[in-house]
Amino acid sequence: MGVPAEDGSITTVLFDYGEVISVPPPPEVRSALERLSGATAEDFWAAYWAERRPYDAGLSSAEYWDRVAARIGADWDAARRQELWATDVGGWLYAFPPSVALIHRLADRGVRLALLSNAPSDIAGALRASPLLERFDALFFSCDLGMCKPDPEVYHRVLADLDADPAEVAFIDDREENVLAAKRIGIDAHHFGGITDLESFLIDRIGTF
Repeated sequence: MGVPAEDGSITTVLFDYGEVISVPPPPEVRSALERLSGATAEDFWAAYWAERRPYDAGLSSAEYWDRVAARIGADWDAARRQELWATDVGGWLYAFPPSVALIHRLADRGVRLALLSNAPSDIAGALRASPLLERFDALFFSCDLGMCKPDPEVYHRVLADLDADPAEVAFIDDREENVLAAKRIGIDAHHFGGITDLESFLIDRIGTF
């Protein structure tokens, strides 16, 4: 168990990954994906996001890119599809330094850290081997759970695995629907909008760190 809050409640800080610990894929990655797809930016991103939830929930990378291609009428050869896949995976691995620094401060204090991310198996695999997450005690990915936030069962599964009551967990996510779903089952959740607000939220829960 982690270090409890001053009032004895919070034992674990549960982080989302994308756009909390990481930054969004940078412009050069987005441009490369658009160019490789051969489609307009509007058509590519509409197809990319339309199929993303099944991909996050466990769909294979081959099936995901087949579905994206079908939506935009593309006929990529194997090398082009591999380049799209590699560019996409790499684009989600860029860290947000202020969040990383805050995570290390929490870990140095002995706070138990966990990750809950909607992520496909390709990105989850890279993150499991990443030094970025070496201070985390537990990693949860939607591809392994077979379901995505904000499904309430995701949170129940994570709480059970952590052996934690909802009120013992502080959860940080950049998507309001995920935050609201966590709050509905009693998790102390924070909508991430910047590092200053996040630090204030955590100090209120666990004290100065």
